[in-house]
Amino acid sequence: QVRLVESGGGSVQAGGSLRLSCAVYGYISTSYCVGWFRQTPGNEREGVATIDDWDTTTYTDSVKGRFTISQVNAGATVYLQMNSLKPEDTAMYYCAATKWASGCYYTRLDFSDYGQGTQVTVSS
Repeated sequence: QVRLVESGGGSVQAGGSLRLSCAVYGYISTSYCVGWFRQTPGNEREGVATIDDWDTTTYTDSVKGRFTISQVNAGATVYLQMNSLKPEDTAMYYCAATKWASGCYYTRLDFSDYGQGTQVTVSS
C-alpha cells in the first residue's frame, strides 16, 4: 500500500511563493504517475500537475508558467513549486499516485492513492 504525506502549505500574499512536498512511502510501480490536485469547498477536485517516471510533466492551463512539478529519488519525494500565487490558487492541495498504465496527465481521475492534503491560502 502506498502512503503519501503532503507538507509545505501555508498562508501567503498574492505574488508570493510556496513549495509543497509530497513524501511517497511504499512501491507504486516501475512506471508510475504522481500528481498534485486541489479542491475548494463545494467544488470538485481539480488536477493541477503530474509527473511520471520519465520526468514527463503536464499542467492545467491556469498554472502553466507559474507552477513547476519535480521529483527526486525516483518519485520518493515530489515537489510543487508555486510562484506568482493568486487568490484563486487558494485550496486544499493533495498529492496522489498511481500506476502509469493509462497515461499520466492532470485530467486523469483514477488515481489510486491520495494524501491527506495541505492547505494553501493566498490573500490579495
